[in-house]
Amino acid sequence: MDKKKRRGDRKDGWRVRDTDTMHLFTPYILTNRADCEAFMTEVIDLTAVNAFLEKKNADNPEFKYTIFHVITAAVAKVFVQRPYMNRFYAGRRYYERKDITFSFVVKKKFCDNSEESLAIIKVDRDSEISPLEQIHGKIRDIVYSVRKKNQTDGTTDKMGDLMKLPRCILRLVMSILRWLDYHGWYPSVLMNDDPYFSSVFISNLGSIKMHANYHHLTNWGTNSVFLIIGEKKPTAFFHADGTYDVRDALELSLTVDERIADGLYFANSIKLLRTLLANPELLELPIQAPVELSEASAREAVKIMK
Repeated sequence: MDKKKRRGDRKDGWRVRDTDTMHLFTPYILTNRADCEAFMTEVIDLTAVNAFLEKKNADNPEFKYTIFHVITAAVAKVFVQRPYMNRFYAGRRYYERKDITFSFVVKKKFCDNSEESLAIIKVDRDSEISPLEQIHGKIRDIVYSVRKKNQTDGTTDKMGDLMKLPRCILRLVMSILRWLDYHGWYPSVLMNDDPYFSSVFISNLGSIKMHANYHHLTNWGTNSVFLIIGEKKPTAFFHADGTYDVRDALELSLTVDERIADGLYFANSIKLLRTLLANPELLELPIQAPVELSEASAREAVKIMK
């Protein structure tokens, strides 16, 4: 997305100027992101996703397609079609993020004392390559580098360097970095490796059989959306006559900065996410390909739990 840089824009975002007064004034009332959390959760029927993955993995590729790839690709497509989801507040100003980026943790081995590596991937919104193939390829490369080549991530390396400083100096350095971020001058060399400057921070708790479905936002960085993927398990889906079917399902939980959009916008964004996961073949189209939604009430799209 090409825009001419204007005074007040940041390295990672364009300042939103053409909006209502409430969105411009809100950060002076609600100053901290962590104080403005809205929590949403949705139970996702995996029937269509399971069938789709079985077909994709029929040829037994070396790096299989997973639920994580499908969900991440679906969220990427939502962020393209619902751009307010990719906005953030910094320095008491409202910004549209320039890139769509996802951050997550890669565990080198599934054991208590195994090291973790932070990964950040960027989705190309102008590419003709589908969001699913983009996500699958980028995650494959990261997992290979972390688990096969035993490489570390830039964030861990930079934190290690900072931790060599005396505490008083480190506190001063962090205060300076906060001041630079407030004014939009945070160094790109740090920002590009910092997961809290990404569009979405994802935690795949289902991969470790964990049931927690909430994670806080932070006042550090610009991350406005935290997504938790729950564990796949048999779940009862009830019909109007009281009968039910048992199907594979999981919980998706999102913690969002409620200041970036209103409740209806969030609800319609969740409705689009549900549509994509019910029709995962749409994720094999270019990320800019539009998706039509039904006229069903947006109130059915999301359950506000907190």
